[in-house]
Amino acid sequence: MATDLESPPVAPISPAPPAAKARRIARHGWLYLMLLPGLAYFLIFRYWPMYGLSIAFQDYLPFLGYSDSPWVGLKHFEELFTGSDFTRLMTNTMILALLTVVFVFPAPIIVALLLNELRRRTLKNSIQSIIYIPHFLSWTIVASVTYLLFSADFGVIAGYINDLVGGPRADYVAQEAWFRPIIVLQLLWKQTGWGTIIYLAALAGVDTQLYEAARVDGAGRWRQFWHVTLPGIRPAIVIMGILTCGHLLDSGFEQIWLMTTSLNRSVADVFDTYVYYIGITQGSYSYSTAVGLFKGVVGVLLIYGSNLLAKRFDERGLF
Repeated sequence: MATDLESPPVAPISPAPPAAKARRIARHGWLYLMLLPGLAYFLIFRYWPMYGLSIAFQDYLPFLGYSDSPWVGLKHFEELFTGSDFTRLMTNTMILALLTVVFVFPAPIIVALLLNELRRRTLKNSIQSIIYIPHFLSWTIVASVTYLLFSADFGVIAGYINDLVGGPRADYVAQEAWFRPIIVLQLLWKQTGWGTIIYLAALAGVDTQLYEAARVDGAGRWRQFWHVTLPGIRPAIVIMGILTCGHLLDSGFEQIWLMTTSLNRSVADVFDTYVYYIGITQGSYSYSTAVGLFKGVVGVLLIYGSNLLAKRFDERGLF
């Protein structure tokens, strides 16, 4: 039985008529026109090549093409999961991914927080400019600088360490034990400065009145950071964490390839370089496509899983 306290039913909102949509598009025509190059890029270079993923389920032969190559189902995936290389590749990739999450991911956050504490704008801008520069250098230059510093023949740092400890000069770029630390150092040097842009923007959006209220309540620097700064940039940290999870199996082909030698290959082989070895040098197009598809599926699952986990903790996810 209805009572006077019950609210009247709300009529559903009808969609805008086609004429209204056409007028809105015409009014913002230049904006939609500017959108076309980006859409064309994604359609041509991102979505259209996905048709080639079908060769992961074929024994692809270039002269037969996509349509006439024989279908083999999950043969290449079974070969990948049961092969002797899978455990080594997964181990090397996951170790690099774990090191990236532990050391590389929090580095921009820490640097951004330190820069935010600087009160002299000139000094702050100078430091920002200096740490941004490595991002614009190619991995070829980064690898060349690494060899100049750590190689046994002419490495500056290798020679300095040798003068301190004595004995034969160590070739750090060729040793298995030093491969992963060098990769992490390269990532820190090249990506930390650029990553601070997002967190500095998030810090700029924190309401300064919250800091004033915290100081009135007697909060020191640490409590201001814990109760004001960290909650203010937490949405940005969550979003970047989700994106990082989606790229856990992407170790970076160019960087790993340039730093791989015959002496450290056992720890340097990852899925990215393995696809190149198998697909390009040996011509196993279907098998290498299956490896790449496996990486892509895992990345999608990690993004959805981390996004769901973020929402479980009442954080705003990607979608």
